[in-house]
Amino acid sequence: MPGRFVPADHSRGDANTIGGYAAAHARPAAFEGPDGGSYSVEMPCDRITSEGAEAFGAYFLFLRWRRMGAQGVEGHLESDYLAWGPTADAARDALGVMPLQQVRDVLYELIAGQSKGSERRWWDAMRDDRDATP
Repeated sequence: MPGRFVPADHSRGDANTIGGYAAAHARPAAFEGPDGGSYSVEMPCDRITSEGAEAFGAYFLFLRWRRMGAQGVEGHLESDYLAWGPTADAARDALGVMPLQQVRDVLYELIAGQSKGSERRWWDAMRDDRDATP
């Protein structure tokens, strides 16, 4: 299905926050990771029990989109719980006020944690391999 332009409705929320962006643009926010991958972000919730009390914890689920071939998801990253509330909506709302810059920082930290010391993007590695060939 091809994309279509839908103008943002800024009366629905502050597009500088993750929740406001999703409301204003009627779609999830997307980021380019330092690994060159394209990521969209969702805010799922889980029911959690702590010391006998039930609550809900919200976190970020970053979907990494396939670079080549048919469009689709090729992987994901999950943050720890970053917001809590007595209901799923309350936890999501608490997470939704996070500024987009902070959400991007969370993504970058998750990518750095899985990279095992390699900061090279795939195209840099390809170029370096090509240049090293005699």
